Amino acid sequence: MKRSSTAGFPHYTQSNHIMTDKMKNRALDFTVLSLLFLGFLFNFIFSNPSSLKTLFSSSNPECKSSTTMMKMIIHRDELDEVLAETSMENKTVIIAMVNKAYVEGDKSILDLFLGSFWLGDGTQGLINHLLIVATDEVSYQRYYLEMMWRRTQFLGDVLKRGYNFISTDTDILWLRNPISILSSNETIDFQIATDFFNGSNSDHLNNGFSFVRSNNKTISLFDYWYVQRKDYGGCTGQFVLVKLLKNGLFKDLGLTFRFKDTLYFSGFWEKSRDVGVVVTVHANCCHTTSAKVDDLTTVIHHWKRATKLSANETSTFRWPEHVACINSWKNYTNPW
Repeated sequence: MKRSSTAGFPHYTQSNHIMTDKMKNRALDFTVLSLLFLGFLFNFIFSNPSSLKTLFSSSNPECKSSTTMMKMIIHRDELDEVLAETSMENKTVIIAMVNKAYVEGDKSILDLFLGSFWLGDGTQGLINHLLIVATDEVSYQRYYLEMMWRRTQFLGDVLKRGYNFISTDTDILWLRNPISILSSNETIDFQIATDFFNGSNSDHLNNGFSFVRSNNKTISLFDYWYVQRKDYGGCTGQFVLVKLLKNGLFKDLGLTFRFKDTLYFSGFWEKSRDVGVVVTVHANCCHTTSAKVDDLTTVIHHWKRATKLSANETSTFRWPEHVACINSWKNYTNPW
């Protein structure tokens, strides 16, 4: 695996033996990752380019109000170089954001995520186009919500630079190459995964996996989406996106939008019905990182078994129950 530290975004490319060594020493790697990040780029642009930014609280009754501090480092120039180096021929880049919780431990979420590219069908070469963005220390220690909004802002900046992106959470296993499915219709501007698929219900969208084309419509969407964090203080970007969709912003922008079928882009909420076509598996509906690791590891074991089955045998294949994630909700108290 090769890491490009040009802009503080570790860029992973092919090398099996180095990948193995890296996975054996994740704790040390995160230390290096954090230092690279602090020394180079975390590219978020605010109207006031200070090193700290306050997100002011909102009285919106649908979400809990909060006032928090966001730390950033601004360094614009090198992102263009990293995107050019990482993108596919059609200017598409795969982007994942990680925080400390997802890289800690002997076997981490990031280990499983990266490992799935080597185990998947036709996914090995996609490692060359994967950009991993490390969040800063303030974010990964306390503020999950801020990290999600930073992602929205960062992805909007990627669009402004003329690049399409596939945004993926790192608790997703890539079992097949999704490019042919995502790029089959070039008129669709925004494609997004769902927890449950019925073709049109925006309440079940999942922002953990999306494919967005760069154009004026999507740039306008991301700009407006990010601004709305002030009106929906304490809400996730996903919650606000649902509101924008229901309120007609996509239609007003002339933006075409598709929900992705869980037959292909599946998760723990709704498993794919066909292991012969499944593309991704998302550890959604899971409360703890350790539970995600346990159940994603089980999915990998079953995937390995499925790849050895005949066509007739795959028709009877069944995914395992996600026991660790189900149990992770026991004794859970909603902090809100």
